[in-house]
Amino acid sequence: MNEENLRKLSAEKAMEYIKNNSVIGLGAGRTISCLIELLSKAIDENNLKVKVVTPSDNTKSMCIKNGIEVLPTCFVEEVDVAFDGCGEVDENFYASKGGGGVFVKEKLIASMAKDYILLIDEQKYKKQLSVGYPISLEVVKDSLSYVSKRVKNLGGEPLVRTTNSKDGYLVTDDNNFILDIKFDTVDDFKELNDKLYDIVGVVGTSIFTREVTKLIMATENGVRVISKN
Repeated sequence: MNEENLRKLSAEKAMEYIKNNSVIGLGAGRTISCLIELLSKAIDENNLKVKVVTPSDNTKSMCIKNGIEVLPTCFVEEVDVAFDGCGEVDENFYASKGGGGVFVKEKLIASMAKDYILLIDEQKYKKQLSVGYPISLEVVKDSLSYVSKRVKNLGGEPLVRTTNSKDGYLVTDDNNFILDIKFDTVDDFKELNDKLYDIVGVVGTSIFTREVTKLIMATENGVRVISKN
């Protein structure tokens, strides 16, 4: 089964968790794009009523083009179900994100959601998270040197993220910097995540240790759902 068909099957399975008159969270990626198409079709053909919150500008634009109402996250207290992708997720339901640079807002929506479901392929499902992906931190600008020093004390190698679209460091929508931290080994990702959050100036990390409730995983044999409980 090719990747496109697997993405469509994953999106179709995700639709089973979306109820009428609900607020849903959407991340970004090709499977999310498939889900948006299915949502638009259900709105047109079945009179499905949903509203969306998203940290992604691309997803927001796609929703608007498909006639799906997008709410400002700051006016939403709770999300019924949220869907996203990740770099890796393991058997503990710890997930590694951060590539898009909006992981703090992704984690906010994940925390608001009653159900936070990752749409993945089986290559991203690991026994334990690896150190193949850097751990990203969003940090207050004034804390950059201090946080970098503390990170080095924890065994990490920090690198400030830059962008090709402008000269200098990447600046988030909230006017912060992003540090990408490379670790040679990590024995306990939850413990490390807690230590990183203890550093004053760290707004958030790209490691999700509590939020994920389900995985919709595309495999060569179809789609499999794995629940945390």
